[in-house]
Amino acid sequence: MGSARAQVGEHLPEAYAELADLSGILDGVLDARTHLLVKLRASVLNGCAFCLDMHSHEALAAGVDTRRLALVVTWREAGDHFTEAERAVLELVDTVTAIGERGVPDHVYAAVAAHFPDREVVALITAIGLINLYNRLGIATGMTPPLR
Repeated sequence: MGSARAQVGEHLPEAYAELADLSGILDGVLDARTHLLVKLRASVLNGCAFCLDMHSHEALAAGVDTRRLALVVTWREAGDHFTEAERAVLELVDTVTAIGERGVPDHVYAAVAAHFPDREVVALITAIGLINLYNRLGIATGMTPPLR
């Protein structure tokens, strides 16, 4: 990126605070590992280095196996490293993130609904939308991962 870009947290902190509140609500509904899986996969798809770094760091701190973390990129080919429910969630993330003109096919929705109650299905869709917004904010404002 050329010159420094305006940051949401600096110029519109009240919006960032609202997004954080929404994330907290979702944390109360979704299993932490499932929520992390959503954040990781969408960040991979969107190419958001800042969010991918942050959520990878969180996943490692939460004890997520490094192999599973790496395999999020190629989850379809990862075999039994992801449960049937996790594969349904990952497919939903892929579909909603690239929603375009196709929408969310009934079979994708049904696969998730077979494993989660309606409240969690809605929370998953909301979490996917939220991380997509965070990814877009991070990329558009030129956020880069900190050196660790």
